[in-house]
Amino acid sequence: MVTLKLKYVHEDVDRHGNVRIYFRRRKGAPKIRIQECPGTEAFSKRYHELLAASEAPPVPPTSLNRTPTPGTYRWLCVSYFGSPAFRLLDPSTQRTRRRVLESTFQEPVFPGAKEAFADFPLARITTRVLKVLRDRKADLPGAASDRVKAIRAAFKWALEDELIANNPARDLAKLPLSGTGWHTWTLEEVAQFEKRHPIGTKARLALALFMWTGVRRSDVVLLGKQHARDGWHRFTQYKNRNRKPIIHETPILDVLQEVIDASPTGDLTYLVTAYDRPFTAAGFGNWFRERCNEAGLTGCSAHGLRKAAAASAAENGATSSQLMAIFGWMTLAEAERYTKAARRKKMAGEAMGKLIRTK
Repeated sequence: MVTLKLKYVHEDVDRHGNVRIYFRRRKGAPKIRIQECPGTEAFSKRYHELLAASEAPPVPPTSLNRTPTPGTYRWLCVSYFGSPAFRLLDPSTQRTRRRVLESTFQEPVFPGAKEAFADFPLARITTRVLKVLRDRKADLPGAASDRVKAIRAAFKWALEDELIANNPARDLAKLPLSGTGWHTWTLEEVAQFEKRHPIGTKARLALALFMWTGVRRSDVVLLGKQHARDGWHRFTQYKNRNRKPIIHETPILDVLQEVIDASPTGDLTYLVTAYDRPFTAAGFGNWFRERCNEAGLTGCSAHGLRKAAAASAAENGATSSQLMAIFGWMTLAEAERYTKAARRKKMAGEAMGKLIRTK
């Protein structure tokens, strides 16, 4: 059944009750999974990216079924996919990087050129050549950034493994991103959601877990009673769990415990589907999107709740180091976005009176 009013977008419900969204241009064409949450900027970006790709004229074909020719761009990428460095990445990161790199194989090296990237010799690849791949996504800065990250990672590995003598991707810069990303919930929007979904509902439990734990969507679907001990939640974060695992430890606030005690929960996870099974991260995102729509919050998302919690903590005086501990960030940069914004707001409030002349 299709409830999204977008061309070529289809919804499937699996046996666990998870809604999966696919893009398929025509009957018989492969279905492409859309992982992003409907109604978000990321979903719109991904949809238009797939739409544009499906409308693009065919590129002179390259035989991708045969073994890659050694010393070519595709050979480097395929070698990277089989490397220990790639296998240590989180499964979701592996899927993204593979998809991004494979999507470049049949693109022409330059506009109008017959040569595709797949068989292009590594000896002829320069930073300028790689900029062609990046700049083809200039109208979708997020997709351009994904290309830069994937290409940088592959070439960095190839240099370390001595497949290449120099790294042309080292100086490949990302395009500047516009906007502020996911919408940060306001206090009024939180109150509107709470009014529609009172304590005792699954939706209110999901809201409370985001607001009072600081976890990501990939963690909230795994969090359960077995992670609670002596008034604290303790678990290994899903993100980077293979490369740089981070133990997340935060006290269970009374406001959160009150909601948990009053809510139906699963045995291994607090949040479960209608079939009493744990959510997948994507399935939960779609389910929570519907709960937001029910509350009239079409512009709000689960990730935006995490941003709201961080902004609230910063405005209440949390330091950058404290925010890193709560939200599991590995660098100061992300935390300082919130602490600097909070300081600006506080200084503006203290200084506004100085605009008025006293004499």
